[in-house]
Amino acid sequence: MLLPLLRSRAVGELLAWLYLHPEGEYSTTDLAARTGTSQSTVSREVDRFTSAGLTVERRHGNLRLIRANNDTIVAKPLTDLLAVTFGPAAVLPPLLQPLSGIDEAYIYGSWAARYANQAGPPPRDVDVLIVGTADDDELYDAARIAEGILGREVNISRISRASWIEDVDNPFVKSLRSRPLYPLQIAKRAAS
Repeated sequence: MLLPLLRSRAVGELLAWLYLHPEGEYSTTDLAARTGTSQSTVSREVDRFTSAGLTVERRHGNLRLIRANNDTIVAKPLTDLLAVTFGPAAVLPPLLQPLSGIDEAYIYGSWAARYANQAGPPPRDVDVLIVGTADDDELYDAARIAEGILGREVNISRISRASWIEDVDNPFVKSLRSRPLYPLQIAKRAAS
């Protein structure tokens, strides 16, 4: 597990999204979609976060908007801890979303293994696989921005869709498919 002191993976993912995107306010529906968690779980956890002073809630009509409470004494250390644990899943999708030519994206390697509850030391870097035709320079720029937020090296590898689907004997593809992969939620865009 990435951060065993948290009650659940959903708690880590929700807090990571809120604290690593402190400029935004998010509805419970939006948080559920971004983290792949049910809306009832999000509502329950947000109630706990707000009671503990970790989040601030604002109502806009029937809409419940949540943001990280950056005025609490634990904000900075919690943000740092979340960046090195659940951070890649919260930081990478918005950086990759604007890029054309991404059919699929995954985190692999030690971070994905820890996420899948495989024992081992905390990941020192983050390995990302991009399936598609995305521009290497744009991927490099996204990786450097992610490194600044996550405080660790981000390595992005790109493979064509045909190679990912058809080249099952390729040692790299075979190795990736035999180990944990964490799919990044990125809406598909057409290649430019």
